[in-house]
Amino acid sequence: MNRRLLFSGAGAAALVGLWGLSRKGSAQAFEVTFTDAEWREMLSPLEYNVMRREATEPPGSSPLDKIYDKGTFHCRGCDLPLYASEHKFDSRTGWPSFWQGLPNAVETKTDYKLVLPRTECHCRRCGSHLGHVFNDGPKPTGKRHCINGVSLTFKSA
Repeated sequence: MNRRLLFSGAGAAALVGLWGLSRKGSAQAFEVTFTDAEWREMLSPLEYNVMRREATEPPGSSPLDKIYDKGTFHCRGCDLPLYASEHKFDSRTGWPSFWQGLPNAVETKTDYKLVLPRTECHCRRCGSHLGHVFNDGPKPTGKRHCINGVSLTFKSA
């Protein structure tokens, strides 16, 4: 066995281990829970894949990306208010973007799905996957919550 093969194998094993650790940490009890069958019944296939399997909707597919009316964006899974419209901005990414969530609404965890760590965000109350948080947003936070529109509903003020 040559050194290159040994190191590449060890690197791959380390990445698989990190991915496994990130998945183990995701088992968490939430205030609002449904069985898998109940989630599947209440959500469309795309909503289910995004909110329960941490998939991503296609960019530009959500009408919520272009909504800037006064109101609040809620979790589609449990109706918890997550984002205020005054925190929304046009990131030109094709997904609704916010520079902060409402207090005690959005939680985060480290996601290794693309090998490099990212910050995944989810609903504090039901655990539904919302999207990811990046460090390229506007002031005052410098954060960009890049959110799947299918995870949200909008309620006008």
